[in-house]
Amino acid sequence: MKFSLGIALSPLDQLIDLAQAAEECGFSAIALPDSLFYSEEISAQYPYTPDGRRFWTVDTPWADPLVTAAALGSATTRIRFYTQVLKLGPRNPVLLARQVGSVANLTGNRFGLGVGLGWSPEESLWCGSPFTARGARGDEAIEVLRLILAGGMVEHHGAHFEFGRLQMSPAPTEQVPIYVGGHSSAALRRAARLGDGWSSAMMRFDDLRATIDQLTRLRVEYGRTDQPFEIQAVCIDRFGLDGFREQAEAGVTDAIVVPWRFYGVGFDGGLAAKLAGIRRFADEVISRIP
Repeated sequence: MKFSLGIALSPLDQLIDLAQAAEECGFSAIALPDSLFYSEEISAQYPYTPDGRRFWTVDTPWADPLVTAAALGSATTRIRFYTQVLKLGPRNPVLLARQVGSVANLTGNRFGLGVGLGWSPEESLWCGSPFTARGARGDEAIEVLRLILAGGMVEHHGAHFEFGRLQMSPAPTEQVPIYVGGHSSAALRRAARLGDGWSSAMMRFDDLRATIDQLTRLRVEYGRTDQPFEIQAVCIDRFGLDGFREQAEAGVTDAIVVPWRFYGVGFDGGLAAKLAGIRRFADEVISRIP
């Protein structure tokens, strides 16, 4: 079982120190959040809280996850980075392929792309993309990303995206894994059919275990059980050594954690307290789970 450090909501001037400490303490990766902007009014509810409200405020700090991966990659040597999850809806996949390929090369293939469709109509519409048919657009965007990132001269003529022969160089020297987020039935099917893994938002253990079972059945249905598949999970009610062992037994391969929260330090807490939380969690959990 691997552990990824969740850095969402942390001040940006802490990120390099947090990433370096995570690498030193045996974390496998940094999970990079994505939020384009905070719209004053929203026309859809946030799908991952009980009341549909956003759990961050207008002043919560965010950095573009691709820029962040490149910056943290230059300050580390081994730890990986993945978006958890980047919103496909507002983004053109051709431009995104250029950015992803650059990050993969600049980090020495230490980058994975976690994607979701995006829940906010404003984020898509105000960036010039339709919010309707986002499922079909997302499927095709993943196809475009894989096509371009594989290298060579390629072209694509689809229902939502079209381009003539082009090549982006250099292509990544290793395949960039694409993880698919989302809890809906359609999202789970997309992950099982197209993804190299699935990434959860906040979930209770019983729901997480049932979702993993559903993903296993879907991967059988799509004939993909012979391919590696990551389960990246944010479980909100199983903690401590025994709790993470339960997650591993349920099929979680990568637990995304904010370790200082286990020791009473808030998201806006000081850097020293967060670094102490990372080291304590590594001693109490990571070092004891094979």
